[in-house]
Amino acid sequence: MQKALIQMNLQLHKVISDITGVTGIAIIKAILDGERDPKILAKLRNKQIKNDEEAIANALVGDYREEHLFSLKQEYDLYCFYQVEIAECDNQILMFYQNSSDQIDTVEKPLVKRKSKGRKAHPKFDLRHELYRIIGVDTTTIPGFDVLTVQSIVSEVGLDMDKWPTEKHFASWLGLSPGNKISGDKVLSTKTRKVINRATVAFRMAAYAAGKSQTALGAYYRCLKSRLGAPKAITATARKLACLFYRLLKFGSEYIVQ
Repeated sequence: MQKALIQMNLQLHKVISDITGVTGIAIIKAILDGERDPKILAKLRNKQIKNDEEAIANALVGDYREEHLFSLKQEYDLYCFYQVEIAECDNQILMFYQNSSDQIDTVEKPLVKRKSKGRKAHPKFDLRHELYRIIGVDTTTIPGFDVLTVQSIVSEVGLDMDKWPTEKHFASWLGLSPGNKISGDKVLSTKTRKVINRATVAFRMAAYAAGKSQTALGAYYRCLKSRLGAPKAITATARKLACLFYRLLKFGSEYIVQ
């Protein structure tokens, strides 16, 4: 949709941060319905938008050519279709969670509420609560762990950590431990094994996110990054996160933020 708007010289993306937000979608729908007056379109601005109506109106002065409007309509229809498909997928995921057994009584031990920014990628239901109910601990307290990150890891490795005798076995399975290649009592290489695992990718992304936090793990990442570089720092921090995740699921202990 943004490409079609730019082709019409409508610089909507420069005055609002997300054209698929409340304001952006309202303006696009009005354009497709035949509205061309920039001032009227600017009045659809949500109160949370930083730019005023005048700035938005100036960004909506363009050339409404038929071929570009046709392209915009097709892209908008595709966007709406994908939103319906995503909603169906979320409903299917929610049904899976509802059919999963409880690992903790959320009434006796409710989940501690904390402020979090809602993201479009998050499903409409309370994913954090569902994960807490089937896992038994709140893994999102670990720095760098988002609810979608935890969901990706759980969907890949499951909830039974008895498959790995120790956290070292778990880290090795993820390809986050040194893979020593030895020949004739001589170490040829200590590079980590190359594995194709979505859980490994999730741990690495969480490690990068944790590196930006003002926590002990964040300090650990930044210290290694200054000495060894970002790739090795991400791998080492990802291994720590994998060990923490293993302990929380294996022993049911809570993570204490440091």
